[in-house]
Amino acid sequence: MAGSETVIEVRQLFALAEFSEALKLQQQIWGFADSELLPLRLFVVASRIGGHVFGAYHGGAMVGFCLGVPGLKPDGRPYLHSHMLGVLPGYRNTGVGRSLKLRQRDDVLARGLDLIEWTFDPLEIKNAFFNIERLGAIVRRYVENEYGSTSSHLHGGLPTDRCVAEWWIASPRVEMILAGERPVLHTEDRITVPAEMDRLRRENSQKAREIQCANAGRFQDCFARGLAVTGFERVSSGEAYLLEPWK
Repeated sequence: MAGSETVIEVRQLFALAEFSEALKLQQQIWGFADSELLPLRLFVVASRIGGHVFGAYHGGAMVGFCLGVPGLKPDGRPYLHSHMLGVLPGYRNTGVGRSLKLRQRDDVLARGLDLIEWTFDPLEIKNAFFNIERLGAIVRRYVENEYGSTSSHLHGGLPTDRCVAEWWIASPRVEMILAGERPVLHTEDRITVPAEMDRLRRENSQKAREIQCANAGRFQDCFARGLAVTGFERVSSGEAYLLEPWK
């Protein structure tokens, strides 16, 4: 388990034995059925075709990993799609996820690219806060049921609606946020996720689904108006995404 003096080593992975460790972490973190696990061969391919796999280690044991694959925009612009990042429960909120993302950023910057994208569940507030407030990602796209139904207990039986995080890793905004500064926002709209969302997922899936549907409509409306998610704030009923105009 992690402690206050936890020292984490992050290194790039290349060997089959290392990829096998990451495969086991998938099962521990998400509880996927075997058919839903990213297969070992995907880790191999990612490491060979311009993607990467990084592992976070504590005392010789892997406690987190991330996997990215190269992507190409319709206009031919290359970027990295960060497909999966996971950290064991006992090591969450200890900086492991941040260390993995910063190592990923360093690698992509060294290749001369400026964009990393990934998807995240907008109902998972801690993860969303980390992506936007700690890393400086923005959101301008919402995809309904991106991956279909899964067996993971973390998804609570809901459709896998996802926001798409855009991390413009060379931008002054990201550099400012990574340095601990917060840009001034010009908020035009807010979308709230109730504080009891995790409990609702476990105990009242119908109510959780109603909130998911309502927020999906709000996100899509805001994005159609040219707004982007750029921040968070705590409100009396939970946490609110902050949206402002973005070009």
